[in-house]
Amino acid sequence: MRSRSVLLILSVAVIMATLACSRKPAADNSNATSDASNTNPASDTNSNNQQNQQAPVPRPPLVVPSGKTLTVSLGTSLGSKLSTSGQTFNGTVAKDVVADGAVAIPRGASISGTVVDAKPLGKFAGGAVLQIRLDSININGSEVPVHAAARSFSIKGKGKRTGVMAGGGAALGGIIGGIAGGGKGAAIGMLAGGGAGGAGAAFTGNKEIVLPVESDVAFQLTKPVEINQ
Repeated sequence: MRSRSVLLILSVAVIMATLACSRKPAADNSNATSDASNTNPASDTNSNNQQNQQAPVPRPPLVVPSGKTLTVSLGTSLGSKLSTSGQTFNGTVAKDVVADGAVAIPRGASISGTVVDAKPLGKFAGGAVLQIRLDSININGSEVPVHAAARSFSIKGKGKRTGVMAGGGAALGGIIGGIAGGGKGAAIGMLAGGGAGGAGAAFTGNKEIVLPVESDVAFQLTKPVEINQ
């Protein structure tokens, strides 16, 4: 009787020991899963920090101040008789425009403008008038609006193949170079001007204003221009 009790107790002990051993791996797996879940947030945080450190910082735009002179080379001939009010024209920037020590508007950038007024001889107190405006510049494929003072040119006079260019202030000196013939018998009248240097225009015998293709015309900005880098 006593031996049976001993065997029963030993059997129960063996069974409990076996159950205890079988539960340990499950507990270990649970701990491993818990540890893995605890380490994932830290890994994600480090990854995000690395991405933030690698992201490039955008550079501030270059600002061309008001009053800066922008010289353009005309891509088409304009004139008091050749052109009409509202006509658009194109061209390119003739000189680099520098701001904050860097080239903000590069030479060769495309420009567009508008003929504000064009009156041939006989429609303006016996003289001729031409007024043009710069509208925009294409930089890196983007059209950048430009606010600049319109350039005005007028001629008065009779009998001779010379004339007086009127407009005052910055209007004189608007044409810097590239002025060439205006047809048979044409003469070029050169006058001293303010702002951008010497001024000139090509006149025909009838005293019409002609700005030939590739003429350099200077415009003065009236508002700053922001250029994204």
